Amino acid sequence: MTMMMKQWYTRATATMALVTLQFHRPSFSRLSQQRLTMTSNTTNYGDDLNAIFNHKRMLRTQVKKVLKAIEPSLRSQQDHDIQNIILGAPWFKSSLRLCAYISCSALREVDTSKLLSEILKGPASGGKKLYVPRVEDKNSHMRMLNISPIDDLVVNSMDILEPAPVDSDGNAPEDVMQANDPVDLFLLPGLAFDRSGRRLGRGGGYYDTFLENYQDLAKTRNWKQPLLVALSYSEQILEEGVIPITPSDVPIDALVSPEGVIPISTAAFNRVSQVLASSSIASVLQPHNSSSIDSRPSSPVDAVYPFIPS
Repeated sequence: MTMMMKQWYTRATATMALVTLQFHRPSFSRLSQQRLTMTSNTTNYGDDLNAIFNHKRMLRTQVKKVLKAIEPSLRSQQDHDIQNIILGAPWFKSSLRLCAYISCSALREVDTSKLLSEILKGPASGGKKLYVPRVEDKNSHMRMLNISPIDDLVVNSMDILEPAPVDSDGNAPEDVMQANDPVDLFLLPGLAFDRSGRRLGRGGGYYDTFLENYQDLAKTRNWKQPLLVALSYSEQILEEGVIPITPSDVPIDALVSPEGVIPISTAAFNRVSQVLASSSIASVLQPHNSSSIDSRPSSPVDAVYPFIPS
């Protein structure tokens, strides 16, 4: 992990700056509120990685219980809202090369089926190219492979859809790490998130390992870094400091919840503010410190920007 990233982790616990444009917190269920009360005081770990890993395991168990308690109709409505927000967003429409997860209902991940269908429309989607994950082993090794039709997917040993070793034409699919052009956008899953960019995964380290490798590749090739956007139910957005982090945890740039887009990094703020560029409100969309050494605000901003059609 780079020194710049470590500095960002240190800053991520700073006092929150507040932008008052359509600010609100999601309505948590009573069970979710109880979980936050139980865990909100576990912020300082120092160098005790065992304490961090133990707390992450406890937090995963609690979040899974909350997700399981969401009524199917509410979950379906949130799926619908989140996907519509993304489909209408200029930063999605302008992205030509995307990496996205294939949602698994059993894991209670935010549904991505509508998004994948839109991306795979070919010319009708603006010529978008899609890469999806394939788990190669149990040692955090994951690849992102290109698919064209949805038929290129098979069910793996964990009952999760992933790309087949060869596509429908009998050819090995393109690995995004071997592609000649950069990825514009990653759509990421997770168990829990906060507004400073922290993401709690399922413990395998697959996404953090892959994202760090891809960011290193983009830097080596002098490419623009992709935008890392996580999809989240309202109940998955936790208070600041609840999610512990280690140097190997890769922060996200933005969150999309049913309430709207929550930009976190400078790159995300720039994308969102393009929509409001002609408005007098655009001036308040800048991060607290746009000169941040790693292109992130020195104090993450706790704000939600509602869906604004382009």
